[in-house]
Order: sequence, then structure tokens, then C-alpha cells
Amino acid sequence: MVTKIKQGSLVVCLFLFLFVVIGGGLHLNPGGAFLAAATGTPLVIHVFNRRWAGRATGSVRRVAEGHAADHTVAFETETVVRQ
Repeated sequence: MVTKIKQGSLVVCLFLFLFVVIGGGLHLNPGGAFLAAATGTPLVIHVFNRRWAGRATGSVRRVAEGHAADHTVAFETETVVRQ
């Protein structure tokens, strides 16, 4: 329950931030600023979630690849020593 309240309040804060920054920066009327913030908020959340998920997956993938590369080098060394 607390997590949902925190997420909801963050969405409201992001909406208000975009409303003020976009509306003031582009000198939009209140309706245009509202529309820009209403469409920008889900877009910003989506982009943030995609980047966060990509970094977490990528870091795990890099660790796994590095670990596999270490084993490959060890196997190659054993092959050379055996010859």
C-alpha cells in the first residue's frame, strides 16, 4: 500500500514538474501545458522503466559473459599445456 502511494505521489510530482517547465519554457497556454504534461508523464515513466530494465539485464549479461570468457581461457591454456 505504501509503495503505491509513493509511486502515485511521484507521478503527480512529475506531472506538475512537466506542467510548469514545459508550460513556462514553451510559453504555452494552460490547456496546452496540461496536454503536454499529460502526454509527457507516461512517456517519461516508460522511457525510465525501459532504461532501468536494460541496465539491470545488461549488467547481469556482462558478468555472465565475463565469467564464461574466463573459463574459455582456462580451457585453452589446459589444451596448450597438454600438447
